[in-house]
Amino acid sequence: MLEYETALYNEGIKLICGIDEAGRGPLIGPVVAAAVILPINYFHKDIKDSKKLSEKKREMLYDIINENALSIGVGIIDEKTIDEVNIYEATKLAMKEAVSNLKIKPEHVLIDAMKLDLEIPSTSIIKGDALSESIAAASIIAKVTRDRILKDMDKEYPMYDLINNKGYGTRKHIEALKKYGPCKYHRKTFKPVEEALPTK
Repeated sequence: MLEYETALYNEGIKLICGIDEAGRGPLIGPVVAAAVILPINYFHKDIKDSKKLSEKKREMLYDIINENALSIGVGIIDEKTIDEVNIYEATKLAMKEAVSNLKIKPEHVLIDAMKLDLEIPSTSIIKGDALSESIAAASIIAKVTRDRILKDMDKEYPMYDLINNKGYGTRKHIEALKKYGPCKYHRKTFKPVEEALPTK
């Protein structure tokens, strides 16, 4: 998990930032990105791709990362912007916002899969959340942050079962969309939501 980081440390680069996002696929809510700078050679055996962790484990690691990281930045781009610019562009905006919210400027950025137009040198790594400790840490921060937003939405709109589906298009979610129509947080350009919009 430290292969990419170690190669950069060997070049004398000390401040490495991992970036990842959560929420590209769901039908509702924002896309959230996180940027995390970990101390040199920091390693925690449980930090891995957030999708491979239980919710309880993610919450525990969220606290550990917050305690140990040199800096964490979060970027949140809402559903209205996603509908305006598309999810791919919105993800890039969230990632850039996350970097700009760091208290320390990184010397190099490791990004999960995406290519970003940044002033800082960067490396895009396919499946980066499974190969880089920094990206994995960012994936956990992004996922927990987004899940907490969805929990609040669930209190407001319990019929969509967001507490369980995290906004993905499960059968229960789609059925609720058909029955109640979309709420203000739904992404109107996503097909199942678009199909559930009231016809003019």
